[in-house]
Amino acid sequence: MTDTYTVNLSVRHLVEYVYRSGSIDARLQSVDAMHEGTKAHLRVQGNYGDGDQREVYLKADIAWGDLLFALDGRCDGLLATEPVPTIDEIKSSRGDLVRIKEEQGYAVHWAQAWFYAYMYAKQTGTEAMRVQLTYVQTGTGEEIRFVREASFEELECDVLEMVARYAPYAQLRKNHQEQRDVSIAELPFPFESYRAGQRKLAGAVYKTIDEGVSLFARAPTGIGKTVSTTYPAIKAIGSGVLQRIYYLTARTTTRAAAEDALILMKSQGLRIHAVTITAKDKICFQEETRCERESCSFADGYYDRINGAVLDIFEHETIMTRAVIEQYARKHSVCPFEFSLDLSYGADIVICDYNYVFDPRISFKRQYAEGKKRTALLIDEAHNLVDRAREMYSGELMKAPFLSMQRELKGRHKSAYLAAKAVNDNFIAQRKLLGESTQSVDHNLPEELVALVEAFAAEVEKLLESGVVLGGITETNASEIVLQTGDLFAQTEGTVGHIPDTPEVNQKRVNSSQLLDIYYGAQQFLRAAKVYDERFVTLTELTRKDMRVKLQCLDPSSLLGQMGKGYRSHIYFSATLTPLRYYMDMLGGREQDYTLSLPSPFSRDQLKVAIHPLSTRFADRGDSYVPIAELIQQSVQARRGNYFVFFPSYAYMNAVHEAYIELLGKLAGESSDEDVQVLLQRTDMSEAERDEFLSAFQPDNKRTLIGFAVMGGIFSEGVDLPGDRLIGVVIVGVGLPQLGIERNTLRDYYQKQGHNGFDYAYVIPGMNKVLQAGGRLIRSEKDSGTLLLIDDRYLQGAYLRLLPEEWLPLVENDLN
Repeated sequence: MTDTYTVNLSVRHLVEYVYRSGSIDARLQSVDAMHEGTKAHLRVQGNYGDGDQREVYLKADIAWGDLLFALDGRCDGLLATEPVPTIDEIKSSRGDLVRIKEEQGYAVHWAQAWFYAYMYAKQTGTEAMRVQLTYVQTGTGEEIRFVREASFEELECDVLEMVARYAPYAQLRKNHQEQRDVSIAELPFPFESYRAGQRKLAGAVYKTIDEGVSLFARAPTGIGKTVSTTYPAIKAIGSGVLQRIYYLTARTTTRAAAEDALILMKSQGLRIHAVTITAKDKICFQEETRCERESCSFADGYYDRINGAVLDIFEHETIMTRAVIEQYARKHSVCPFEFSLDLSYGADIVICDYNYVFDPRISFKRQYAEGKKRTALLIDEAHNLVDRAREMYSGELMKAPFLSMQRELKGRHKSAYLAAKAVNDNFIAQRKLLGESTQSVDHNLPEELVALVEAFAAEVEKLLESGVVLGGITETNASEIVLQTGDLFAQTEGTVGHIPDTPEVNQKRVNSSQLLDIYYGAQQFLRAAKVYDERFVTLTELTRKDMRVKLQCLDPSSLLGQMGKGYRSHIYFSATLTPLRYYMDMLGGREQDYTLSLPSPFSRDQLKVAIHPLSTRFADRGDSYVPIAELIQQSVQARRGNYFVFFPSYAYMNAVHEAYIELLGKLAGESSDEDVQVLLQRTDMSEAERDEFLSAFQPDNKRTLIGFAVMGGIFSEGVDLPGDRLIGVVIVGVGLPQLGIERNTLRDYYQKQGHNGFDYAYVIPGMNKVLQAGGRLIRSEKDSGTLLLIDDRYLQGAYLRLLPEEWLPLVENDLN
């Protein structure tokens, strides 16, 4: 006898899967759509009668073959005061309700409400139900309603048809889960033995997930962090503790490391569905990213083909990298980015950027509370999350774009022109208040400016809805869900808001590029205003040619906690999570969370560390270019091979590079030795150019290779050059961020919180870049090399104590 397999599923997820069809179409997202929608719901529910109920939880179990669908959901209203029990489903929209009126409501909404009516009727034995859709225009408050009636038999027939159409996907998931769990139970540790510290880290990860808390782990380079975190988390899936893993990274290189670990375990029998999400602008098949059916064949009819594409790839693939997703996306003619998002909701492991969990603009919207409780976050290179989070939650506006848009709109769109002018005038007033100063810090929200920006955003939304803006919206997309032909509910086709191509419209059209950039900046500014509290400040600053106002998030810990709330466990790990107390403060650590600090697994004789106490402070840099060039040459001439030299800024790097090239020219005239190849990092390097840069670091190079790069950049983190691909690293300076109003504000804030403000704002972030750069050198038991630290501050206690324990016994002072 076959065991029954339970499919735990929300009604909304099921009906969206079954009834979606049509095309992806760029849709305008309101500044705070969820907030506006909630207000609309509350307004409608406020008019319910005394006997009516709000937010009614409903559930039903439906057997289908060897599947048992455990479905649940929460209907917006149960109107018991009506002659027949009525389910009310409330939907809000920022757009015009004209098309909704024409279509008599959208099919997916009818399906959702229909399901709730069936659940209630089944629970209570009711013979007939009414179903009501209530649509609210959030801007005007306009409401329209549509009502239908059905017997329980009709409801049940339609619900069973929906279940039948979802069943093939559920059956595939059942078959996969059975195979997955067997493979996990039999999966050995993917290496013959554990490295020093590796077993301890893996054990700590499993314990943390099992207990449902968080772990902050400093795991030095070489321990094998990726395998040591993914392996125990996968075992937790096999034991039923977890349902899903999000492996979060900041860089493409660390995403590749996660994929490699899974591919290694796959070679040893693991069968697991893992999906990598690549940024839309990188994976898009089109030259210009425009998510509109008219502009992209992969968007046109996307929802007609996506279910077949999902079934196909899940049936035939396990590790779904970018290349695999692109292959199936072309096969089924679907957008590869949206395809990866749809796959992520059915995958066991999702490899993606931090943003998909912690950034409210693009975080996974269909991840429900129950799913979060069985999801663990593995946060790689977690030291990067601090500054990334500050930027996620901050908002900034510049004056010049508003002045430009004011001129663009003048005489064409009066209300939008006046809104842009009002913002620009506010900037002018703020500039006068600065007087002789060029900057100010205010601990209060600039409420007048926020109100003006809200009004401007509303006017832009009207322009976007009216079609007078050329080009498509590509930052935020809302997928249109349309019913397929021949189903119970009325078919809908086409796209919302079709814009006529008439001379009148064309005359009023404005260029989209700048307007959309301003609009998105306004959205981010308003999002920051919504969460502004004592952990924010308002920075006003005059630059050479412009003026900016920034709502700066100083302490992201609370907001990170809100976005990460509900997930079973957070595993923060990095080779440079030092000091651990600092990162716990920054990332929202709690008293019940665990910390772990592991020693390096490598032998001390693999690395030679030297300090040259030369000042690299800004005031002394002009005098340091030639001495540093000479120190670089001394370092590389001892042994032919590949070297990296890291600098705190591009300007400093370029100046020393020029001095070094001049030095090489002089040496070339004095010696017949083979020359040195020098590579220089640029700010505008493409992905292909970055790959070419790294590919030059080969173990069998015939001449010495030196790569000049910046600390904190693409080559100083997540880069793996084992063996003779890299034999030496020179680090110039202590990596301090540039002095400025933002860092000084951070310093003052943390000083008031009882910490060493300068350390929190400057020293610790700077030294983290040093540790990351130095960590490129020794990557395996067979590596050896030299590390030269150039700066006299390395001999000071505040900096010396932040060096890794494994470096300290090896430090030699070069005082010559």
